[in-house]
Amino acid sequence: MAIEIPTDLTPELVPFAWLLGHWEGVGVLGYADEEERQFGQIVDFSHNGLPYLEYRAESYLLDDQGNRTRQISVETGFWQLDRKQGDEDAGPGLLPGAEKPLLQTAADVEKMRNDDEAFDILATINHPGGVSELYVGVIDGPRIQMATDAVMRGANAKEYTAASRMYGLVNGELMWAWDMAAAGQQMSSHASARLRKVDVAA
Repeated sequence: MAIEIPTDLTPELVPFAWLLGHWEGVGVLGYADEEERQFGQIVDFSHNGLPYLEYRAESYLLDDQGNRTRQISVETGFWQLDRKQGDEDAGPGLLPGAEKPLLQTAADVEKMRNDDEAFDILATINHPGGVSELYVGVIDGPRIQMATDAVMRGANAKEYTAASRMYGLVNGELMWAWDMAAAGQQMSSHASARLRKVDVAA
């Protein structure tokens, strides 16, 4: 499957180009003593011309026939290269930064490779129930590995202390796996899924 790079994609997001689009599929979830259950998921990775991806994932339980029964979660967040933020970048708050991005060419982006020839990345993922995750990791071609650097929980949120996620593009399908440490348990497998890209009418 050829990876299309939108003409309006800022160079800084080219390493993420294989994620862009609307994805749908099914997977299996469970944790500790919880029974395994099948779920469906819809994932969107989009961009707005700025140097980050916008991420949204909706997940819902499926019955034995593969029909949706109820929605169980929504995640939202932002994914980007992990680099020092400069005066050219937006923020803090609503400060707009410079009109032109810091990394303007493919050559600029290539200089960001780490010692393993991959790119360091940063992702923030927010959940209902008062939980936000900050992930750090690497993107190496069509493969991502990342783990939580910090987890922020509200006073009344359920216990959730750490997680790791892996994403990969295999034969045109987006496959991912999620391990977590929660509810007093050690890090262990929580969920995985296989998604296919779906064209969405404009």
